[in-house]
Amino acid sequence: MNAQQLKNSILQEAIEGRLVPQDPNDEPASVLLDKIRKEKARLVKENLIYKKSETKPLYEEGNYPFEIPNNWKWVQLSDVSIIQEGAGIRKHQYTKEGIQLLCVTNILDGLVDLSKKVLYVSDKEYKEKYQHLTPQRGDIVTACSGGSWGKIAIFDCKDLVMLNTSTLRLRFFNDLANNKYLYHLAQSKFFKDQLACQLVGIQPNFGYAHYSRICFPLPPLAEQKRIVAKIEELLPKVEAYGKAQESLDKLNEELPERLKKSILQEAIEGRLVPQDPNDEPASVLLDKIRKEKARLVKEGKLKKKDLVEVPIKEDEIPFKIPESWEWCKLGTIAALIGGFAFKSHEYTSSGSRVIRISDITENGFINKNVVRFPFTDKLSQYVILEGDILMAMTGGTVGKSLYVKYLPEETMLLNQRVALIRPNIVFTDYIDYVIKSQHIQGIITEAKNSTNDNISMGDLYNFPIPLPPLSEQKRIVAKIEELMHEIDKLKV
Repeated sequence: MNAQQLKNSILQEAIEGRLVPQDPNDEPASVLLDKIRKEKARLVKENLIYKKSETKPLYEEGNYPFEIPNNWKWVQLSDVSIIQEGAGIRKHQYTKEGIQLLCVTNILDGLVDLSKKVLYVSDKEYKEKYQHLTPQRGDIVTACSGGSWGKIAIFDCKDLVMLNTSTLRLRFFNDLANNKYLYHLAQSKFFKDQLACQLVGIQPNFGYAHYSRICFPLPPLAEQKRIVAKIEELLPKVEAYGKAQESLDKLNEELPERLKKSILQEAIEGRLVPQDPNDEPASVLLDKIRKEKARLVKEGKLKKKDLVEVPIKEDEIPFKIPESWEWCKLGTIAALIGGFAFKSHEYTSSGSRVIRISDITENGFINKNVVRFPFTDKLSQYVILEGDILMAMTGGTVGKSLYVKYLPEETMLLNQRVALIRPNIVFTDYIDYVIKSQHIQGIITEAKNSTNDNISMGDLYNFPIPLPPLSEQKRIVAKIEELMHEIDKLKV
């Protein structure tokens, strides 16, 4: 059970006479009912309440939905309680000051908050027409229309207010029965279901005619008090249970993503898989990368500036890594390319597809509102290849990345504000996970906060990367994917 279901169960136990034991010495409810009926007749005779037309109860004798103790009585709400609707106040009657209206918005579950909505009618109009609509402390007030119908509270405000449209008050005649019993009863599913079954149309709107037909079990007065005491003992525990359950639900919802973040951090710190002393160390891998870059420069595929390597500083190293690993900058191990500044008014209906920030997600390309541009040789350096990693460099999704494992057959061109990361020799899957880790995402968040939701190519170049031996990179990726698959099962 969730907290609401548990509360419903407690209230149902209460109104069926199973929450507290009966006492044979209690004055039976039949005697109490006679007293209440006589009091109602007196109030009508003395014009202290209006005489309303009789309404047909929703349940009649012999057709009640459950058994109740012998000393209880089934009653109709209009026989035992005031049921008073608020006035239909129109906008032209509102004033800047005067008597505040008790509106639907002011009634919360278990609480009246007069600050939620503040509307007034004049003192003069109130005194002439509406004084009889003044709720008293201890009245049960409820919202009876719209999405908040059924919200209920005990009126406990010192302020003078009057009932407005779609509000209603209940109270046992002359307080002969326990109003808190009626308050808890009115929160029960059994009570609310009797309203709901009378719903006509889409918009809920209930009044005297609907409430008056409701039937419920009336216990002896002494037992009502025992029931109220027991409910009020249990409900704080139900509320605490509900809060604990909400925390647990939130944790369960967040747990898969937390686990994934934790796994990635373990991976890039060298604690996810054991090191193998037979692996070629990362320092050798870095030398190979430098030689490969030199070869590409010689062949004209890279520029000389790509050989410039900015060493990583001690204060840029956020955590320790195994001895066989190396810290390096992303720009050392990958080619970094900024997108071309295509002009939107030059887009065409045919040609190569232009990939913008809005076209990428972590799971692939979005094939909606596709834009194109005629391909020329000068755009060849902006062609996206399989194995590239794309990253959003600006806007609300800055840092969002896509590892392009598979490409459609058509040529795709990189637009401005999207960067391309093309790892050299290193295992791209590992670099992709490093970029998605909190380590790099935290650096991106810090960078964008200082530059109004933007990161630069310089920021990208300087990302500090913990680099394992190539063989270990592959073992790390295999372990990550194994664990991520297991975590995804938790969501099902």
